[in-house]
Amino acid sequence: MTHPFITKYQPKRIKDIVGQNTAVQNLVDFITNFKAQKKKAVIVHGPSGSGKTSSIYAITDELGLEVMETNASDIRNKEEILQRVGEAVKQRSLFSRGKIILIDEIDGLSGTKDRGGATAIAKLINESFFPIVLTSFNPWNRKLSSLRSKSSLIEFKTLNYLSVFNVLKSICIKEGIKFDELALKGLARRSGGDLRAAINDLQSLTQRSKILDKKLLEELCERNKTEKMFNALIKVFKNSDLKIALEAFDNVEENLDECILWLDENLPKEYENPEDLARAYDMLSKADVFRRRIKRWQHWRFLVYVNTLVTAGIASAKGERSKRFVRYMPTGRILKIWRINQKNLRKKAIAQKIAEHTHSSSKRALKDSFPYIKFILQNSKDMGREISEELELDKEDIGWLKKQTL
Repeated sequence: MTHPFITKYQPKRIKDIVGQNTAVQNLVDFITNFKAQKKKAVIVHGPSGSGKTSSIYAITDELGLEVMETNASDIRNKEEILQRVGEAVKQRSLFSRGKIILIDEIDGLSGTKDRGGATAIAKLINESFFPIVLTSFNPWNRKLSSLRSKSSLIEFKTLNYLSVFNVLKSICIKEGIKFDELALKGLARRSGGDLRAAINDLQSLTQRSKILDKKLLEELCERNKTEKMFNALIKVFKNSDLKIALEAFDNVEENLDECILWLDENLPKEYENPEDLARAYDMLSKADVFRRRIKRWQHWRFLVYVNTLVTAGIASAKGERSKRFVRYMPTGRILKIWRINQKNLRKKAIAQKIAEHTHSSSKRALKDSFPYIKFILQNSKDMGREISEELELDKEDIGWLKKQTL
């Protein structure tokens, strides 16, 4: 049986935690010096996959502490909070060990029916004999204000791609996975600092062949895009709830122009009734009018109208929902756009590396630094070697830059 990499390679000790030295040290200080703390709780906050919960367990394991964990999303009302967390803050640990109270994903409280959830936890903080650690994506949520006032804040920052890359590389070596370094770095960059997602993607891509190359990475990117778009189209074509339809394209990577091309391609396959199809294309044509006004006049407030017309507008155009399965296909125009973009991938990747080392945007790096770096590489071997090492350019990057005309 294959064990999930995310569990197998979860940090076991403090030294195993990557990229969060300051946050980890602050958390250790809070737990070990709890009795001297003015605030008896801490909110550990940061983006998904930054290591919040796994770091808490690694720290408590090393300190020999028990963890009493509750997920805030599982708590339905104030009484349940008082019952489950209230008992934990006063009960001694099993085997007389010390313990911490962990309330994971505290943001989930804002969705409970009982608005007194956060206030109830704030009250328990005052009564607790043990450190209370809360995790959050956004501690600045207004509904968590009563908790913020009684808690210290420790930020887990988004991991940089090199930290993610080093973890992925270590896993590949331990698992005997052959990898293309550029592809592995691409996977690390693609994660956006979400280490958990990167590890899951690595296992998904390599579980059959034990190989990671650029082709596999490209297939993953295209597959994820297609799956998201497929689900978005279902929300428009197969749904009658206009509120759901309005949000159809909120989580897809494609811009609204590309979404419109997908709709244009698949409308005739989905809407068989000529009247439904005519109404749907009427909505699409009106959206196109507003798109042109945006480009001509830069009136970006019209974007709301475009989104409404191509989502709720097209969803409302059908008389009744079709029950048959339709295989949605991308338009040929998208493929042409994709091929053009592929030609610029190397240039964009190099610009991103320059941007990361010059603390600028990729666009600025492309305009200000790119021409000079290209000139140096083509005309000075020694300086070229130094700047390549500094910017972490690989052989393919250098070879591509040397071929470009000045």
